[in-house]
Amino acid sequence: MKKIGLFFGSFNPIHIGHLILANYILENSDMDELWFVVSPQNPFKDKKSLLKDHNRLDMVQLSVKNYPNMRASNVEFSLPKPSYTIDTLTYLHEKYPDYSFSLIMGEDNLDSLHKWKNSETLIKNHHIIVYPRVFEGEKKDSEYLQHENISMIKAPVIELSATEIRNMIKDGKNVRPMLPPEVFEYLDGSNFYK
Repeated sequence: MKKIGLFFGSFNPIHIGHLILANYILENSDMDELWFVVSPQNPFKDKKSLLKDHNRLDMVQLSVKNYPNMRASNVEFSLPKPSYTIDTLTYLHEKYPDYSFSLIMGEDNLDSLHKWKNSETLIKNHHIIVYPRVFEGEKKDSEYLQHENISMIKAPVIELSATEIRNMIKDGKNVRPMLPPEVFEYLDGSNFYK
């Protein structure tokens, strides 16, 4: 059975932190592939700073073209909105019955996991790989880390955010070192985030 890790996000834009984390997880787990699942436009979020779905997908595709075990996924583009992780996983299981899917999430998401749609089913039926995040204030261990389907990976903590990158682009600052070269070129020839 092929093992696939699913890394969900808006990737607005994808940056080197995402790739470093994805590569680390692939190299330090039994996953065969890692898919960047580009989340569609959320109707409740500010649309000004979020690029169109296809632009964000293009950037992810450009970023992973030299990584044979990584791919960009637009699976949520055609699913009902809003997108719920459990629904996406159900769809993927039906489409790829011979694949095993794991969810990749930041440690900061554990505190709100109980609020996710069908969270108990999600945890019961899927392996969840949690990567460390920097916390503001006091960090507390989540009870979820005791669950047999949830494992913490000691990936490097990268303090780099897409929000910070967008703000730097808007301010005319150099973001070249923070982006895959192909993404920098894609953005540099556009008015995106300006």
